[in-house]
Amino acid sequence: GPCAMTQVGMIDGQFIVNPSQKDWKDGDLKLTVASTKEKVIMIEAGANEIPEDKMIEAIYMAHDINQTVIAFIEQIVAEVGKEKHTYESCAIPEELFAAIKEIVPQEEMENAVFTDEKQAREENIKAITEKLEEAFAENEEWLAVLGEAIYQYEKKTVRKMILKDGKRPDGRAMNQIRPLAAEVDLIPRVHGSAMFTRGQTQICNVCTLAPLSEIQKVDGLDENTTAKRYMHHYNFPSYSVGETKPSRGPGRREIGHGALAERALLPVLPSEEEFPYAIRTVSETFESNGSTSMASTCSSCMSLMAAGVPIKKMVAGISCGLVTGETDDDYVLLTDIQGLEDFFGDMDFKVTGTTDGITAIQMDIKIHGLTRPIVEGAIARTREARLFIMDTCMKPAIAEPRKELSPYAPKIVQIMIDPTKIGDVVGQRGKTINAIIEETGVKIDITDEGAVSVCGTDKEAMDKAIKYIEIITTDFEKDQIFEGKVVSIKEFGAFVEFAPGKEGMVHISKISNERIKNVEDVLTLGDKVKCICLGKDKMGRISFSIKDCPK
Repeated sequence: GPCAMTQVGMIDGQFIVNPSQKDWKDGDLKLTVASTKEKVIMIEAGANEIPEDKMIEAIYMAHDINQTVIAFIEQIVAEVGKEKHTYESCAIPEELFAAIKEIVPQEEMENAVFTDEKQAREENIKAITEKLEEAFAENEEWLAVLGEAIYQYEKKTVRKMILKDGKRPDGRAMNQIRPLAAEVDLIPRVHGSAMFTRGQTQICNVCTLAPLSEIQKVDGLDENTTAKRYMHHYNFPSYSVGETKPSRGPGRREIGHGALAERALLPVLPSEEEFPYAIRTVSETFESNGSTSMASTCSSCMSLMAAGVPIKKMVAGISCGLVTGETDDDYVLLTDIQGLEDFFGDMDFKVTGTTDGITAIQMDIKIHGLTRPIVEGAIARTREARLFIMDTCMKPAIAEPRKELSPYAPKIVQIMIDPTKIGDVVGQRGKTINAIIEETGVKIDITDEGAVSVCGTDKEAMDKAIKYIEIITTDFEKDQIFEGKVVSIKEFGAFVEFAPGKEGMVHISKISNERIKNVEDVLTLGDKVKCICLGKDKMGRISFSIKDCPK
């Protein structure tokens, strides 16, 4: 039958159906739900720590609204609908299945798949395939579909083991998570790094910090999104699944997994005012056997904390699977599904969140839809699992963000200046600001509001640049003392540069306590001197003195 889709946002605790772009962007919830007349078939969400019960309420509010659209579609079908196309079934012959079961009994197939080693299982299936190819060597028709037949036999065996026998392929309980391990700082030179391992799924994440001027510019279809301060990249090399093939650009899968793990952490990131950095994390898949996107969420969270990013709370993610029987009440939920359970199961329900609520959801299903008890059960199961992961694995590795950044990370100091002085700091065609950058080696960014960010790795150089900016933006007043360099000598005195583009004149009579005929007798170009501001002279010019400066 027909299906429909509804988006739900939330502002100040109130749900908004099909919100405007502004409400969607600024709200606490970005939920998309697709459903048929009876069941939910797709859920995608980003949320600002929405509690589980509130999320379920939003999902089924969207499901109810979908019914209005479905009723409208059914009305159209009743008025102008056409007969459905027919198709010819290309199912595997039952005779082939019967012949396979005679050569490879059900018990032998169960023994082949019942192992927690992915490679061992693949070797067992390979041996069975070779055995059957030899047996059916003279039947070309069966050989052509043998691969698909073995796949379906393996699938039926795994589903029967889980649903009827209560056994998972690796022997775990239905709510049991695979062995966990976590560590940080395994790559010493980067700004932050972490490794997260769950069974045969292993992700290494590296965090890099940069000034806000390095923020990623975005030129996409959404005109409301022009830049991204935080980016999460997900790489899935072929060796992670024991294959060899060329590594080209990211595909649909890599982009989708990266976006999900990125969305999971957005609600806990500090604001630009709290932490004036652009942040980039990269997840490298070392080994894959199910739910690498959720492992990437855990790994990138720890990597951010190791880098000293003051995230508000720890975030973890886990995937819940499903195997269904003949009726809606005949089903089994599986915590932490591995690859085999993902391939042969009916659902991959990924949920990330903190101790207080959900930050992201992505759900894929292969059946006609999910009943409410299944959705509620999956959300409850994922909460239980992510709290277990945080308490037993992530917190022992790193419990909170580090107070100090890595010594290799750029340091950023922010000061505010009068916006009318921005032109003085920049100088004509950027001459002043470029002179400061060239002398100190720092990076300087200025906003229209007058927020100046000085970025560098050398504290002395950063302090020097800030001092220059403060001098440039300060109006000279009487009795102020400055240090500067002699940059020009005239008959009547010398010009001293206190900061790039900021100079003062010392009259010849104010250079020395002794009477001098020529300025060159006392000063030479490049001399560093200390001066005191004398205020304005009779002609309204600011003058300085070297001889009156306190020793």
